[in-house]
Amino acid sequence: MADISLREAALIVGVVAACYWNSLFCGFVFDDVSAILDNKDLHPSTPLKNLFQNDFWGTPMSEERSHKSYRPLTVLTFRLNYLFSELNAVSYHFLNLVFHVVVCVVFLKVCKLFLDNRSSVVASLLFAVHPIHTEAVTGVVGRAELLSSIFFLAAFLSYTKSKGPDNTIVWTPIAVTVFLVAVATLCKEQGITVVGICCVYEVFIAQGYTLPMLLDTAVQILRGKGSIPFSMLQTLLKLIVLMFSTLLLVVVRVQVIQSQLPVFTRFDNPAAVSPSPARQLTFNYLLPVNAWLLLNPSELCCDWTMGTIPLVESLLDVRNVATLTFFCFLGSLIVFSLRYPGDSSKTVLMALCLIVLPFIPASNLFFPVGFVVAERVLYVPSMGFCILVAHGWKKLSHKSVLRKISWVCLAVVLFTHALKTLHRNWDWESEYTLFMSALKVNKNNAKLWNNVGHALENEKNFERALQFFIQATQVQPDDIGAHMNVGRTYKNLNKTKEAEESYMIAKSLMPQIIPGKKYAARVAPNHLNVYINLANLIRANESRLEEADQLYRQAISMRPDFKQAYISRGELLLKMNKPLKAKEAYLRALELDRTNADLWYNLAIVYIELKDPTEALKNFNRALELNPTHKLALFNSALLMQESGDARLRPEAKQRLLHYVKEEPQDANGYFNLGMLAMDDKKDMEAEAWMKKAIRLQPNFRSALFNLALLYSQTAKELMALPVLEDLLRYYPDHTKGLILKGDILMNQKKDIVGAKMCFEKILELDPNNVQGKHNLCVVYFEERDLIKAEKCLVETLALAPHEEYIQRHLNIVRSKIASVSATEQSSLPADGTATVATEEKKNSFRNLKEVKNEQKITQATVDTNKGHSKNKKRTEKNNMNKETPKKSTKEIKDIEKKRVAALKRLEEIERILNGE
Repeated sequence: MADISLREAALIVGVVAACYWNSLFCGFVFDDVSAILDNKDLHPSTPLKNLFQNDFWGTPMSEERSHKSYRPLTVLTFRLNYLFSELNAVSYHFLNLVFHVVVCVVFLKVCKLFLDNRSSVVASLLFAVHPIHTEAVTGVVGRAELLSSIFFLAAFLSYTKSKGPDNTIVWTPIAVTVFLVAVATLCKEQGITVVGICCVYEVFIAQGYTLPMLLDTAVQILRGKGSIPFSMLQTLLKLIVLMFSTLLLVVVRVQVIQSQLPVFTRFDNPAAVSPSPARQLTFNYLLPVNAWLLLNPSELCCDWTMGTIPLVESLLDVRNVATLTFFCFLGSLIVFSLRYPGDSSKTVLMALCLIVLPFIPASNLFFPVGFVVAERVLYVPSMGFCILVAHGWKKLSHKSVLRKISWVCLAVVLFTHALKTLHRNWDWESEYTLFMSALKVNKNNAKLWNNVGHALENEKNFERALQFFIQATQVQPDDIGAHMNVGRTYKNLNKTKEAEESYMIAKSLMPQIIPGKKYAARVAPNHLNVYINLANLIRANESRLEEADQLYRQAISMRPDFKQAYISRGELLLKMNKPLKAKEAYLRALELDRTNADLWYNLAIVYIELKDPTEALKNFNRALELNPTHKLALFNSALLMQESGDARLRPEAKQRLLHYVKEEPQDANGYFNLGMLAMDDKKDMEAEAWMKKAIRLQPNFRSALFNLALLYSQTAKELMALPVLEDLLRYYPDHTKGLILKGDILMNQKKDIVGAKMCFEKILELDPNNVQGKHNLCVVYFEERDLIKAEKCLVETLALAPHEEYIQRHLNIVRSKIASVSATEQSSLPADGTATVATEEKKNSFRNLKEVKNEQKITQATVDTNKGHSKNKKRTEKNNMNKETPKKSTKEIKDIEKKRVAALKRLEEIERILNGE
């Protein structure tokens, strides 16, 4: 086996870099969204064991909706990317590029087993630049192909060393081979097919047998004229070890998928659900289609499902000629490689093995797969194709007449393929560019129209997105997902009538419900979201809540394990004021998935509705155990602790709010509630800093503005409160408490009676029965020396609040003054004392000004989830409810009572002075 020179390796690295440098500027597109952006298995907080329990997309293998693609080692590399760069796409693409370089170099080493140095380099260069590889290299999820190929080739190279001197068996390379096969299979399932290649290599290359030789030996043994040669026994022993190891891997793999094949719809692979002979004819026709993509990769498409390739339904279909031609050519190569000895036949045989065996799992010939054609699965088969081309080029270049032409043709192929690859990489820059490039090749695939619509929808371009979704329904009228996309877009455009009509069309395409019958094998899980989306739409109408509930129950009847239906129904039941039934729905969902932090969070919200804060806090804590960065659980559990009035919980509440603002640094609510906690702890400077930060982020933050002003007034900084109150009243002119506080400061600090009077009059315009505002206006009349008006005002105020003793006392004082003035015919009053009375009692009336704003956020785990045929994504929606909480801590109540007693004592002292006069 020839070694690889540094110059050869440098050449390959340079060529790959030249072809794929622009892939570093591409983002996450197509399947990358589900495998990378939405896959929680990448997060450091997810236990590593989950990688070996979930499929490639992060779905538990035990769930029926799982795609059963078990590739934990590939996901582990994604997790390492996330650890170092989180969701920076550059690092993911760079690692893919590095892996492609490694595959090319190892492939060169394999080629040198069957080709000379020059032809091996040619084969490796052809493989490095082939445009069919852009999906595997530039698409991040294609890393499964890259990693599997590395260990695939390494396993084969290890096996070639298992033959010792005198045809003895060297067991160490075989053991290494078995290990590498297992690793390759854990990267992608096709890795196991290298065992077949090793078997063919052992029989026809290492032992040098041909098919006629094997047949002659078998005939002699059957006739009893000979025995099995010792070398053949050794070969059989090696093959038995390989096959037993393979069988063991297959058994483990079947156990992992729990003996269940994934459920695919007829849209994913129409031929798989077609009757004979259409199914067989179509699947056989797909073989020359794939061969043509290797031979002429001029029209590449990221998605070949649905109507891309029409079914071959008749023997008279002209496309059967292509199938027949392909099998004739393939058969002739197989006969040549197995019948004749020599290096050329051995090279052709190994090339055919690399083409055929790795392709078998994706061929649909033995079991259906979730696609019609997929360019990425041609990554390994293209190795055999490149060896065939390089071998043919070698034959031509050795003929003097064709030498120059062969070199020119090789240069043209390498150059055009490299340019095509470079250009194709730009198609993967974004989802919009990728799917638009696909539509240029194929306009009969509704999924492509849908996916362009999704890309536009993500850019909030709903009008254009709607055009593509409608086109998808025209291309494939029975596509449930397309009609759902139309409905969702109409909803985003606030056209609820049209949205409901589209959802109803999608619902009509669903299988009819038969009582007691399950539909797990007939209905795609994402199609059931039509019931969820329709229910979410109509429940906005309060009169149709029962109808929405019926839709949720209908979805559950079709799939009792449909977790999303329980979650959505739980939220609806809360809206219907049925918290006990909501609790039952969430508990049922938790039976299906106890590791879902959002479910525990929603259950906590239910317990809040049930007035059980202790259980609510327990469920918040459970959500945070599963997901320590669950933002809503952090925020609302902190509020729950704060509202409990338990000073022992405040430190933990503060820590959770600090964690929350770290996760959501632009959410002013977090800083505001930190300020409220600081006010509770009498940390005035800290409270001021948090309130100011909240206001900087949200200048019109009503509660933050008021509480900052209140904080200033309580800390003898009344004049600093005035600008804050001005801002508050500019945004909210009808803020009663702000007007009261402003009037108080104007009257007592600024001595601006006119300004104070305007504030109190404004309050009475908004609410004529506001006792505080009316009483304070009475005080203004008193300050203006208008005793008659003050008396009338206090009488009216007392009528509004007949049980308030301080109003009656003030009325008695004013009447006493009126009588005193009448008796002495004096026109002035000792204002200082009376003003003090009014001020003290007015301050007493401010005892309930403190305003608390709790942003109660309820998760709605239900959203319009189904976007065509893309994998479902779990999302959490926040609904903020602002409410003023009048609760006071025990300490605050005691402070208020002390102030009230002090005010009453001063009132009694002044009354004695007045009576003495």
